Amino acid sequence: MSTNLPASTDQTYLVREKLATLEDMLVSKVPNIAVLLRDIHTTLKDDPDTVTLLSEAECNILVRGLMKQTATVIATAALKKSNKKSLKSLTVADL
Repeated sequence: MSTNLPASTDQTYLVREKLATLEDMLVSKVPNIAVLLRDIHTTLKDDPDTVTLLSEAECNILVRGLMKQTATVIATAALKKSNKKSLKSLTVADL
């Protein structure tokens, strides 16, 4: 079966299909997440324009999968800057 769709549309469909599978795996804790993430990565690497067609929700699924696979937590807030004085502005009274 051949389609008249551009290659990037076919790639986008494949990535979206794999993202839906990834989301199901995240919920059911299936161990094949690494293989699916590799397939998605390969597809996106072959056609980088595909990622621009993904919705924010689809990108979030990918990030959640990567976080789960790598046991990584992404910082959600920036650290506050400390109230340290510059060494140039220190006086004897500060000591």
